[in-house]
Amino acid sequence: METVSIRGNSTLICVPIMAESVEKMAIDMDRAKASGADLVEIRLDSLKTFNPDEDIRTIIKASPLPTLFTYRPKWEGGQYEGDENKRLDALRLAVELGANYVDVELQVASDFIDSIARKTPQKCKIIVSSHNYENTPSVEDLGNLVASIQATGADIVKIATTASDIADVARIFQIIVHSQVSRVPVIGLVMGERGLISRVLCAKYGGFLTFGTLDSGIVSAPGQPTINDLLDLYKFRSISHDTRVFGIIGKPVGHSKSPHLYNEAFKSAGFDGVYVHLLVDDIANFLQTYSSTDFAGFSCTIPHKEAAVKCCDEVDPVAKSIGAVNCIIRRESDGKLLGYNTDYVGAISAIEDGLRGSYGASTSASSPLCGKLFVVIGAGGAGKALAYGAKEKGARVVIANRTFERAKELADTIGGDALSLGDLENFHPEDAMILANTTSIGMQPKFDETPVPKLALKHYSLVFDAVYTPKITRLLREAEESGAIAVSGIEMFIGQAYEQYERFTGLPAPKELFRKIMSTA
Repeated sequence: METVSIRGNSTLICVPIMAESVEKMAIDMDRAKASGADLVEIRLDSLKTFNPDEDIRTIIKASPLPTLFTYRPKWEGGQYEGDENKRLDALRLAVELGANYVDVELQVASDFIDSIARKTPQKCKIIVSSHNYENTPSVEDLGNLVASIQATGADIVKIATTASDIADVARIFQIIVHSQVSRVPVIGLVMGERGLISRVLCAKYGGFLTFGTLDSGIVSAPGQPTINDLLDLYKFRSISHDTRVFGIIGKPVGHSKSPHLYNEAFKSAGFDGVYVHLLVDDIANFLQTYSSTDFAGFSCTIPHKEAAVKCCDEVDPVAKSIGAVNCIIRRESDGKLLGYNTDYVGAISAIEDGLRGSYGASTSASSPLCGKLFVVIGAGGAGKALAYGAKEKGARVVIANRTFERAKELADTIGGDALSLGDLENFHPEDAMILANTTSIGMQPKFDETPVPKLALKHYSLVFDAVYTPKITRLLREAEESGAIAVSGIEMFIGQAYEQYERFTGLPAPKELFRKIMSTA
């Protein structure tokens, strides 16, 4: 009988401990152990007062986990500004007193390693690190950097760069994979929100360790996730070389609940996939860079849905008619990109359900949208999907957009009318209209914004908002206060996710599980 490994990778999770006192460090080390960490990074430069001999002994004795000692100087992104000899003496002392790992910067590594050559305890490994807070160099330059670090006598190579574009991360993945051949352990991480995937997918490519913080926002380098997110959201322990990668392409994207939904559903189905946030500036460049069939499928959100159409090798006729793609599948057999639109089904179904609920269950085969005046705010990808879907259901469609020309262009395409967003305040040719906001107005953190003044909402029987963070936007709250049915973007989100999940996995969507996950996300 085949045994199933619980852990899919050997990549360690290290929690940085950045407290101002040794006492607080001891508390945080216990928290790190309870959170599931493999080791702790003791950031000596965070201590307000520091007695090296006494404090290092105390920390090593108190730690329930293996220790990595770092004493980062200001010139390498840390907090230490004192005498350089004292700093290196403290790290030498950590080696002698039984630290499991000591991190020293490339600039001083050769001399440091020479100075401890005769007295390095067998169990202490020296990490030699290089931090680049400006950019991510070319693969060739990164390869030369690895060679320079190895030449110091390092046991473990650590490179941290900065992502100006998510495509930069691919170069670090290449370096990690290449290092497997020479059997040199490499920590390769890319800082910033665009570099988040380096911290999650390093487990797929064989990185030596990643960092996860105890608390959100308290980080030792930009872009670090929490250990809870690594373990619970991304299921880090189960990521392996064979794990297929999915993600939400957008800008902004950090607010998206998609990783919560899909990762939980993947785990429940025993499907070997991980779903990540992908902060993408240029979707064509992203798809070209991550062209492996391992990058198997993507959800696509603002502002990339229209550009995604041009990036796909084949586009579903409905998505082509709408002019927007929100789901991209990479076909395994030939790597071709297939584009679909699942937005319109999710949103229109949610709106129809809202109307049917208000009128009582209808036995009529026709849609409750038939003959209704349906006002769509926004002429982007989601706006196109809603306008197309409403028209298909027999509604009379009006497009309202900040730029009238874009509203007119969409209205002409689907056979509707156009308004500028400013005109919507006084637009009420009839009562019991339907309003659908497809813009990001009102999305966190701009909770107090709304696309339509409250006074205008009394003319609508139902108001839908594609924004789902927060679940109840100002627009929906004021719609309810005005007597309209309010339909949350959560309903659209869940509806469009059913089809995406089935395309990603080839499995039926677990609809009850989706609703349960989103009720607590």
